[in-house]
Amino acid sequence: MIKRLFFLSFVLILACNQFDYSQVKVLEVIDGDTIKLSNGRLLRYIGLDTPEVRIKDKNGNFNYQPQPFSLEAKEFNRKLVEGKNIRIEFDIERTDRYGRLLGYCFIDKTFVNAKLIEQGYAVISTIPPNVKYVEFFIDAQKKARKKKKGLWGSFPVIDHNQANKYINQIRSVEGVVVDTYQSAKCLFLNFGQNYKNDFTIVIFNKALSAFTRDGIDPVDFYIGKKVRVSGKIREYNGPEIIVNSPYEIEVLEGG
Repeated sequence: MIKRLFFLSFVLILACNQFDYSQVKVLEVIDGDTIKLSNGRLLRYIGLDTPEVRIKDKNGNFNYQPQPFSLEAKEFNRKLVEGKNIRIEFDIERTDRYGRLLGYCFIDKTFVNAKLIEQGYAVISTIPPNVKYVEFFIDAQKKARKKKKGLWGSFPVIDHNQANKYINQIRSVEGVVVDTYQSAKCLFLNFGQNYKNDFTIVIFNKALSAFTRDGIDPVDFYIGKKVRVSGKIREYNGPEIIVNSPYEIEVLEGG
């Protein structure tokens, strides 16, 4: 089984390297951050996350269940790229665990990834090692937040105690970090004493270096501080948002 997975991964990498992605046509827009190319491959935009059009159920099936602002993000993406030739630029990792290509999308002089963030249709989600344009994306999101574009002007900030009502949605959540816990894989910033029910910010180990580069030790830095975090609320032992950089956590009080 392991040999077969290795072989399939090798085939995908080989096909990715041989195909000319400097000029490829977009057949279909799947959602705000994923498109289908003329060679049949799916491309997932690097560095951002848009609201989901389809939600995976407990059986692993995807059901049409558009989340707030997901159809607007899909339509904006469709107008930008569907039926057009694009140029794809890759980073360190070229595919994800689902076999989708991971890349930066350009059409003429428009940087599509950044455009979606700048117009408020997406939030940054920079996952190491694919961080080539992270500073560019941060600047784009600052503009969107300042002008209250898209997601930033459509929904109020919610209290961490209400986060469980917004699973699978992109929202901004506020609360005080009461303690932290570091496991073998990640660091948890806890907003309550019951980690199985209360809201949590999750920082995986591979993202910790982004905090230390800014002189932040997240194990201690955020405890007792009121913060605001923006991203997709997921369900795992209670509601959580995964972050990959200190920019995604705004200190409101106690900093």
